[in-house]
Amino acid sequence: MKSISSLLLASPALAATTGTFNILSFNVAGLPELLNNNDVPGDKTENTEIIGERFSEYAYDIIHVQEDFNYHAALYSTDNHTYRTSTSGGVPFGSGLNTLSNYNWIDFERVKWDTCSDASGFDCWTPKGFTVMRVKLEDGVYVDAYNLHADAGSEDEDVTARSANLQQVADYISTNSIGNAVLVYGDTNARYTSSGENIRIFETQNGMTNPWVELVLDGVEPTEGTDAVVCENPTTSETCETVDKIFYRGSPALTLQATSWAYEDTKFLNNGTILSDHNPITSEFTWTKSDSFRLSNLYGGPHGTWFNDLPSLSSTSKLSSISIAGAERLDSITLTLSNGTSITHGGTGGTAQELTLGEGEAWTTTKLCQGKYNDHTRIFYMQVTTSDGNELAVGTETDECVSFEAEEGWGVVGAWGRAGDEVDMLGVVYGVV
Repeated sequence: MKSISSLLLASPALAATTGTFNILSFNVAGLPELLNNNDVPGDKTENTEIIGERFSEYAYDIIHVQEDFNYHAALYSTDNHTYRTSTSGGVPFGSGLNTLSNYNWIDFERVKWDTCSDASGFDCWTPKGFTVMRVKLEDGVYVDAYNLHADAGSEDEDVTARSANLQQVADYISTNSIGNAVLVYGDTNARYTSSGENIRIFETQNGMTNPWVELVLDGVEPTEGTDAVVCENPTTSETCETVDKIFYRGSPALTLQATSWAYEDTKFLNNGTILSDHNPITSEFTWTKSDSFRLSNLYGGPHGTWFNDLPSLSSTSKLSSISIAGAERLDSITLTLSNGTSITHGGTGGTAQELTLGEGEAWTTTKLCQGKYNDHTRIFYMQVTTSDGNELAVGTETDECVSFEAEEGWGVVGAWGRAGDEVDMLGVVYGVV
């Protein structure tokens, strides 16, 4: 008997086309009291428990925390979010980065900074860096969410390290979030007004927007080299600048739009006193699926190199032929567009099965099965069915399978996922046919 997963049908026709969610970024001041009391009144364990209670009370959708070191158990003991990352440890073992979410995710990874500085602190004492995960908001709706804690301090070595940290995240996005909607938020330890810092890298390299600049400052960034308007804690001014930041972008398949940005200081007080030395920040977003492209869910394992055909497609892109190659597993997929462009993902092994689409024929149904090979989850089987009833299939069926069905008027025009010598993870890109 096939497992339940083998009977799943993921259809864009059944999924919502628009929605909302909110996010929160908060440095929770979780360094051990002996190392840093953060100039915060009260007991750190009790303060952290209260922070967890407020996370639950206000039900933020995707929370990134930084400095979640030695009081992590206290934070989670009072929080009720369904999905939460496991701690990487206290000082000096962990990064202090964690996520609490109402949405599930895939492809979670922790990445350590390549550069750090102890010029005015102890940034090299822990494996600080950033995390990334693909948060699933709805069927076919994913957002790559990055959490970071950059190098602190104001010495030249600190500024150099911090700029290298931000560049490292931007470069990672350029490679591993191609074609995807992206959120970056956390403790950057940088300000627009500070000289020599590349806080603008997410805008210039990754095409992202800061909702504080967009919504509060009417799109006008603070000028580099001018005096910083530093926030009090708690603050009553939204125009002051904190080092905690949010950046976002959509994709050709998904529009993201920030609808609000705010400091959440008053929600995180205990009898009028602060719970952390950082100002928590929040934004709300609307998401809307494109009229030109839609995405299926992703299926498979977190291995191989990320790919996404969306940047290579236009609203007029049509698929002319399909080639899938494999033996025991799916080795590669090659899609040729009507303009002659051919895109291949995967390796060179296996026997190819090819299909040229007829006039008005579209690829409408996709069946995928996954399995383990060398301890890596990979795509073992792929079956393609067209609107005319033609089929291609390669690989070996397993008990773990899904099917993706195009909604009326749509057909597959591309793919997205992960691949190396074989195809590790796969989803399809739908276009209007």
